[in-house]
Amino acid sequence: MSIRTEKVASVIKRSLVNPISDIAREYRAGLVTITTVRLSDDLHIAKVYLSIYGGQTGPGEFITRLENEKGMLRRIVGSQVRLRLTPDLKFFLDDTLEQMEHIQNLLDTVNNPKKQQSES
Repeated sequence: MSIRTEKVASVIKRSLVNPISDIAREYRAGLVTITTVRLSDDLHIAKVYLSIYGGQTGPGEFITRLENEKGMLRRIVGSQVRLRLTPDLKFFLDDTLEQMEHIQNLLDTVNNPKKQQSES
C-alpha cells in the first residue's frame, strides 16, 4: 500500500469508529473494534476488518447488519473524507486473535506432551 492509501485508510477508520460503535450498542453486539482498513490501489474498495467480542448478537449476524447499514456508513465516510469517489465498504470478521490463541495452544501441546496426556 502506498503512503496515500494508508493515510486515506486511517481517515476512513477514524470516521467509522463512532457510527459502528453506535450500531454495535443498538444491536447489543458487545465490544466491536475496527482492527484494520485496507484500500484497493484505486481507492474504490475499502475492506474493514472488525474484531467482535461478547454481546448477544453473533459476529456473523452483526456483519450482516453492517452490510444493511452500508449506505449510511458510506454517506458518513463521504462527508468526512475528501475523495472524488467514496469507496465501497466491505466488512470482514478479523479472527487473528483466535488464530494466534489456537497456534499458541498447539505449541504448548507440543512443548508439554505430559500436560496433554494428563488432561485426557
